[in-house]
Amino acid sequence: MHRIGERIKKRRESLNIQTNDLASAIGMTPSLISQIEKSKSFPSLITLIKIADALTTTVGELIGENEAGVRNPVVRANKRKIFKHNDKGTSSYLLSNYDLNKQMEPYIIHFKKNSDSTDIMTSSYPSQEFCFIIEGIFEVHVNKNKYLLNKGDSFYFNSNQLHTFINISDNDAQLLWVVKLN
Repeated sequence: MHRIGERIKKRRESLNIQTNDLASAIGMTPSLISQIEKSKSFPSLITLIKIADALTTTVGELIGENEAGVRNPVVRANKRKIFKHNDKGTSSYLLSNYDLNKQMEPYIIHFKKNSDSTDIMTSSYPSQEFCFIIEGIFEVHVNKNKYLLNKGDSFYFNSNQLHTFINISDNDAQLLWVVKLN
């Protein structure tokens, strides 16, 4: 049970969410969040559900039910879990098992025709990202620059730059997205 707080803090920091913002999102005080993260207080099930929702994860991940996955480095294609999706038709799938010490997170992102990466590929903390186009054609906007990427092309950039990937293909498209964690 003492690792719940550690998992919450790691997840919160990986998403660059401040303690105050998490507390506000779930209707708690920053002090209580801090106590939970330091294992000085244990959240109720209701609070744990709220925290998991705010951190776009599951209660199971926060309590460590998937830590056995650390010993199993394989994620089968039919076992991928959706990580995020937006109302434009884009979904991301995490390609690795939970590991408190991992230094990067790989995703497959599936774009419906004319969809984009809004609310999917978001990072406001200084890090680095790598993308590899698996299928389709993308228009990529980074700050004020525009790039055209085709199948087999790759793209490497700093996360704190404003960036959007837009599927301009006539069909669905996919890319591999790898984010370096702090």
